[in-house]
Amino acid sequence: MIVVLRLGHRPERDKRVTTHVCLTARALGADAALVDTLDPVLERTVAGVVARFGGQFSVKTGVDWREAIRSFQGLKVHLTMYGEPIGGALRRLARSRDLLVIVGAEKVPPWVFQHADLNVAVGNQPHSEVAALAILLDRVSAGAWARRRWRGRLTVVPTRRGKRVRTRT
Repeated sequence: MIVVLRLGHRPERDKRVTTHVCLTARALGADAALVDTLDPVLERTVAGVVARFGGQFSVKTGVDWREAIRSFQGLKVHLTMYGEPIGGALRRLARSRDLLVIVGAEKVPPWVFQHADLNVAVGNQPHSEVAALAILLDRVSAGAWARRRWRGRLTVVPTRRGKRVRTRT
């Protein structure tokens, strides 16, 4: 099981980025997302994607993030540009059956660095947390997310040009 914990979500400023964190998590193999700030709009948006495109992904907002970290029974991984390179952490990540991936929106409290089992960097330069999450999930799954069958009401049909969506009734 892979759960993504989003810290520092500000609905008025971060709605698109946090939505992208959740959708990236879903598409690349995570099972759920937890968000520290209550945001029913975010919950409805992601639930709508799941309803249309399939899968079992869930989002819960308004979560006590400290309690989520404390109580998680698996490897707690904090994505940060200050962490150890992902290549060195990959063996430990791959061995763990359950991962909590902590993704910050703004300055992350030192408590997170201290309570994470691993502080992992996808590059040590400023970059998008969405990109870092995608790279981490791809590496952990060895690309298995790309072979997944979604069985949703809508299916995107890959084409060289244009857009094609198949609707299942």
